[in-house]
Amino acid sequence: MKIAIPLCAVGALLMAYAGFVKAQMAAAPPDVKVASFDEIKNQADLDKAITELDRQLFDAYNRCDLKKFDSMLADDVEFYHDQGGLTLGHEKLTESIKNNICAGDTQRVLVPGTLKIYYMKGYGAIEIGVHRFLHPKTEATNGTGEGSFVHLWRYKDGAWRVTRVLSYDHHSAK
Repeated sequence: MKIAIPLCAVGALLMAYAGFVKAQMAAAPPDVKVASFDEIKNQADLDKAITELDRQLFDAYNRCDLKKFDSMLADDVEFYHDQGGLTLGHEKLTESIKNNICAGDTQRVLVPGTLKIYYMKGYGAIEIGVHRFLHPKTEATNGTGEGSFVHLWRYKDGAWRVTRVLSYDHHSAK
């Protein structure tokens, strides 16, 4: 037996879902306390800490919370991008996000199952993964992009901060 669903009902459902997604994106999730470097005793602790740091960094990125985003960068951060080149320093990187991300409709989403985290003795951790860049307002013309990344996190003076970023292999997501 076939059930016919009027096209207007499908449209209404899609609009309701889009409204729900927008509301979810607008409500900032609370930051979870991240363990200090000395509190991390095993791989599970490290995974939990760095995964939360990634969530906080890109929550700030997606919401254009530039104060929060900048606070998670080392003063001497180095950002290497295969298409954009090299950006040096937290001020320039934050300004680049302001001008290139906040002005448009780019949203970063971590690709599930791609995150790998490695301990760096006396320093912090390496985070490796794949992320997608969605364009909710202009999806039809901008499509979805995908790229790989490496973040080097340092724990110093009571805070985790990103010191080096490699962002590469950017391509259209399939």
